[in-house]
Amino acid sequence: MSKKKIVKVAKLQFPAGGAKPGPALASAGINMPQFCSAFNDATRDRAGDMVPVIITAYEDKSFDFVLKTTPAAILIKKAAKISKAASNQKQTVGTITADQVREIAEYKMPDLNANSIEAAMRIIAGTARNMGVKVEGME
Repeated sequence: MSKKKIVKVAKLQFPAGGAKPGPALASAGINMPQFCSAFNDATRDRAGDMVPVIITAYEDKSFDFVLKTTPAAILIKKAAKISKAASNQKQTVGTITADQVREIAEYKMPDLNANSIEAAMRIIAGTARNMGVKVEGME
């Protein structure tokens, strides 16, 4: 079996279960309806989340895709029940608990460059602080 020739690798984001043919997908050079139905089926259980996806497009218009975890900023905003992050770091727009940070860190673990849940929690807490979200129960 010969390896298929990769023509493009695209990193895109779509709402879970809501990918539609469009310019971003057209640039990947794949069968859009086929991708959309495969992506939407694979992400139906993550409704309301933005889902990053890495699409590998091959010469014969076939493709593979890998779903990534929802961006930390979106999960933090959801946990803190805020619609947007602070415009500067001195501003506090919301609060999340150490338990919520752990929950997000456990979910994000496959995509984080961390060797332990504690390291992953520090990454998430740092993201939260940069967004103006206070973390209760963590130094």
